[in-house]
Amino acid sequence: MIRHIFLFLIILSSCRSYKQDILFQYDKKFTEADLAEVTESVESNYILKPNDIILLDVFTNKGERLIDPNFELIQQANAQAQQQRDIFQYVIQADGTVMFPLIGEQKIDGMTLVEAEMQIAKEFGDVYIDPFVKLRINNRRVFVLGAPGGKVIPLTNENMHLVEVLALAEGVELGAKAQNIKLIRGDLVYGVDLSTISGMQETNLIVEPGDIIYIEPWRRPWLETLRDVSPALSLAASILTLIVVIQNL
Repeated sequence: MIRHIFLFLIILSSCRSYKQDILFQYDKKFTEADLAEVTESVESNYILKPNDIILLDVFTNKGERLIDPNFELIQQANAQAQQQRDIFQYVIQADGTVMFPLIGEQKIDGMTLVEAEMQIAKEFGDVYIDPFVKLRINNRRVFVLGAPGGKVIPLTNENMHLVEVLALAEGVELGAKAQNIKLIRGDLVYGVDLSTISGMQETNLIVEPGDIIYIEPWRRPWLETLRDVSPALSLAASILTLIVVIQNL
């Protein structure tokens, strides 16, 4: 009887320990009432800002090479050299400027990609004939934690919705709480419920670079405790069996 009570107390105390790895729980300083109000985000073009890492491609003759897949307008050797060239990254500094080769320092923070491309193409006009500029941002990403595991999802497109990011992170699995998803953006925390259609419609969020998305996993303390104590119980049973066998000899 005492042994059964002791085992019950161990399992009961273990239930609490299996909640210790759940992240971003509510506490006295931050309760569910402190969640930011979720409103439908308006789609907009991304605005460049300091610390963004960008890739720059410059083409002559209004981008002739981009629409010449068979390399009919240029020699094959030049095409291969273009494909094998090094790719350089440029970082927007704290003052919003970037130092580019040939055209020097350019201030592009606060601009959209299209606006920055037009400005840089204008500067390259003094060097190349009819330059065509293409910019790409190389460090836009969000972080998905919780049930899917730790994943870093790059934002390859502008105006990516929360559901699209979750799909790239392998979706909301059976072991995840679809009704308890948190999106953390700086000082703001949004509660997201994807367990119902109305909940999804009310939280049609567009993610932003640096967002943290946490999907709380389901925990089954009794099953996990049983799994963890099974080796100890098996060892104890083996010892008891050995003792009984020895006593009966």
